[in-house]
Amino acid sequence: MPEDLVVTRSFVVPDGELGERFSRSSGPGGQGVNTADSRVELSFDVARSTAVPEHLRARLLERLGPRLVDGVLTLAASEYRSQLANRRAARDRLAQLLREAAAPPPAKRRPTRPTRGSKERRLAGKKQRGEIKRGRSGNFD
Repeated sequence: MPEDLVVTRSFVVPDGELGERFSRSSGPGGQGVNTADSRVELSFDVARSTAVPEHLRARLLERLGPRLVDGVLTLAASEYRSQLANRRAARDRLAQLLREAAAPPPAKRRPTRPTRGSKERRLAGKKQRGEIKRGRSGNFD
């Protein structure tokens, strides 16, 4: 399954920069529960990778900061009983995580003011509601 990890059109991580470790997965299993190394730990060195475009490196390091250990991002996948399925899941999650971290920041919000019409409609609604409540008062003669 060695293939490059496509994050975006301009950001592709070569397979050689991804590290994989396998271990026994916890949880229920069958006869092969003590022999199958189905859990996958996928690691990617964000700080020293040649695949990360320079304009994205600082953004990735900042946004992924809490998840990095010495500049290395590590993900574990053990939700499937098959090692191959866990490898695919780990790669998909890594690509999604890098895609979200590399996304440009949202546009700065420009404050706006309510229009005169919206103010008048709001006040008219409040006045109407007050009239309804005033009509409920007990003027029973």
